[in-house]
Amino acid sequence: DPCRNFHCKRGKVCHADKQGKPHCICQDPAACPPTKDYEHVCGTDNKTYDGTCQLFGTKCQLEGTKTGRQLHLDYMGSCKYIPPCTDYEVDQFPLRMRDWLKNILIQYYERDLNTSGILTEKQRSKVKKIYQNDKRLVSGDHPVELLLHDFEKNYHMYVYPVHWQFHQLDQHPVDRLLTHSELAPLRASLVPMEHCITRFFQECDGDQDKLIALKEWCHCFGIKE
Repeated sequence: DPCRNFHCKRGKVCHADKQGKPHCICQDPAACPPTKDYEHVCGTDNKTYDGTCQLFGTKCQLEGTKTGRQLHLDYMGSCKYIPPCTDYEVDQFPLRMRDWLKNILIQYYERDLNTSGILTEKQRSKVKKIYQNDKRLVSGDHPVELLLHDFEKNYHMYVYPVHWQFHQLDQHPVDRLLTHSELAPLRASLVPMEHCITRFFQECDGDQDKLIALKEWCHCFGIKE
């Protein structure tokens, strides 16, 4: 099978011509495998797609057009009304996000106690210090005042989680800069729950060059180092 080890970008599939030579052609959205309701996604055209296969197949078919260039994955789930983010809400957003990142790492560490594999040895040693600290604020639906107080009192516990998330996203390529496409996996999964994340990322880009540097990322989260 000439297509076995021939890879195509999202929205395209491999097709062998009459000579058996593999090529990438646009995925037919109608030929995408059936999906469950929870696999639906919302495009930036505010249209619900059955899944990412259908969305990126549609984008491929529109390649070269203005509509195609503007079509991206907006967020996971069916399209719905996303309320605008107020100045007050965007100011509070880093408090919840920092706490969420810290708790994700704690969950990963607890899973690794039974079966290692999620975190590297170096990451485990970093998170272990947070996990074993008796001053750690346990996960929960905390008021903003408590989150702010804990950040001021236990600042050192929040530094690594913020750095860790940046490096998790900085993959294509690893250059200490986050592009729109690198931010997309985190943003797309959080928009329905945290409607301020889009504005937060936009305001993180202080020099408006469409890239978020590590220094800009840390500044947004109140991390000084």
